[in-house]
Amino acid sequence: MKKFVFFLFCLLCCQIIAAQRVCYSDGSITIEGDPMTWTLATDGTQYPWVTSQYQWGKTYYEADGEIAVNTERRQDGSDIVETYTFTNTSKRKVSLKNVGIYTPFNDNYPDAKTCMTQRCNAHINANGRGAWVNALRMNGVGPHLGLMVTEGEITDYDVWERGQKKGMSNFRGVLALCPPDMMLKPGQSYRLTWRIFTHQGGDFDQQLLRRGGTVVRSEKYVYAVGETAKVDFATSRGTKTVRRKITATGDIDIEYKGTHALLLGISDEQKLIEKRIRFILERQQMQDKSDSRYGAFMIFDNEGDSILTNDQGRSDLSEGRERLGIGIALAAYGLIEKEESRNEKLLSALERYAKFVRERLQYPDYRTKSNVNGGKNRGYNYAWVADFYFRMAMLTGEAQYARDGYATLQSLYRQFGYGFYCIDYPVTTGLQALQQTGLTFERDMLLQDFKATADIFVKNGLNFPSFEVNYEQSIIAPAVQFLCEVYLATKEQKYLKAAQGMMPALGALSARQPNYHQHEIAIRHWDGYWFGKRQTYGDVYPQYWSCITAAAYHYYAKATGIQDYQQRAENIVRGNLSLFREDGSATCAFVFPRRVNDEPAHYADAYANDQDWALLYYMLVNEKNI
Repeated sequence: MKKFVFFLFCLLCCQIIAAQRVCYSDGSITIEGDPMTWTLATDGTQYPWVTSQYQWGKTYYEADGEIAVNTERRQDGSDIVETYTFTNTSKRKVSLKNVGIYTPFNDNYPDAKTCMTQRCNAHINANGRGAWVNALRMNGVGPHLGLMVTEGEITDYDVWERGQKKGMSNFRGVLALCPPDMMLKPGQSYRLTWRIFTHQGGDFDQQLLRRGGTVVRSEKYVYAVGETAKVDFATSRGTKTVRRKITATGDIDIEYKGTHALLLGISDEQKLIEKRIRFILERQQMQDKSDSRYGAFMIFDNEGDSILTNDQGRSDLSEGRERLGIGIALAAYGLIEKEESRNEKLLSALERYAKFVRERLQYPDYRTKSNVNGGKNRGYNYAWVADFYFRMAMLTGEAQYARDGYATLQSLYRQFGYGFYCIDYPVTTGLQALQQTGLTFERDMLLQDFKATADIFVKNGLNFPSFEVNYEQSIIAPAVQFLCEVYLATKEQKYLKAAQGMMPALGALSARQPNYHQHEIAIRHWDGYWFGKRQTYGDVYPQYWSCITAAAYHYYAKATGIQDYQQRAENIVRGNLSLFREDGSATCAFVFPRRVNDEPAHYADAYANDQDWALLYYMLVNEKNI
């Protein structure tokens, strides 16, 4: 009898899932029984700039002749099937390019509470015939929405309606999926068909395979020259494995029957990092003793082939703030080298930088500036300065650096309290540095401070407060990392339990596209504007703060023993190595979409700004440092 009841229960669950069909009405997509609307309102009520021209399924293109577009939509069981047919109605060949079909997924950030259940992270895989979109509810709890190509190709996507007066960092934009450019003969048609379906998250690949799709996987997406890449193209009929010996650096396109995987070839992971460190030491430290920024690590303009003096005074290009990551990464690298030999050039550069930080970026009472003239009193700066000091203490053995780190965090707590969601709270580094330098009282007191912060994180749960963005990956990922580190330091289960509760939402921010730019890289779409030279809003893949997810996964794996998260962390930091070039130069971000606001994108920004955080996280995840 019990077995029969269990069978009925399982059957009922299957029926409930099967009943969750996709519904389309007047440009809106919903899931039956689910109150969330998965598309932006296109009548101006949700955002004034999102109007009827952006309605789901509307098309745009450029053509040098007459083109007729026909759209068909039908229900097929629980799925919706849409077909877009572009026909040359003229009597000569027509070039059809910059084609797009609006798919305005509801991907934006009003506040954390709304985001958890009423917004989605739309992950786009534009890899040809195997293209898909995995739209995940932001809390990570299904049902979710999927879209997959069944005829034709999606090779790019565009972003529309981005800007300072259009949501800034809280609005991802109107997304549009793009088939390739083509030449159509008289009377010739091009058909693009996709299927929209529901899934529960972990079954996304299986749902693709059930519907005739292709799942592409590689063990990693960044390979060193000399390695052999292995890419699997799986369908319901079997798996085709393509192997390729990596013989050169740069992009490597692996294709099978119109479906693509994009890999990156590099010289060697360790050598690439060494080249970057050398470039910073030789070219990115202010050497002019008459300049108030003497000793600072500066932004580098690759187009100008020089450091950026930031004459325009942009806060995101200052000698403070995120640029502190350069010093932290160098100190972390110094700790690795310390085990082998003393690098005098590195140590000298770091000591100059430490003097600059203490005398020019901080007041005597450890209040911390954003630039030498002051700037915004920004909570994030304190954690970064403290992390740098703690690493310098471990590198040099000088207790004063540890005292400076401790005092900087005390200043943070005095001014911002215990509820600030800092990026890079130096939990492990701080406790270890204080212990190693004999400051055990300060070590014990700092742990109590960390616990007070962690208790607030536990209480808040998924109700994340807004900071510079209403809700974002770099609020939730550092919270998970912080809770895991405090758990490892205390073994108090409440901290691990709180981190576990956040993991589905953190996981929903990234997907597993078979592309080194995107694989496991969290969605971020404003960093090209705030830190870049061209100041372009739009999806940034990769972007170094995606590495905070890697750090969270790394510490979660250490706390739970679930090694899949460690593998995922390694793929994230390896993907971010694409920010660094073989000559040691770097880019702060790769703006990924084909176009943003009708302007060409898909470019690496000219500024080397804040990407060296990725070096720190690479060393962390690979346990080459703490």
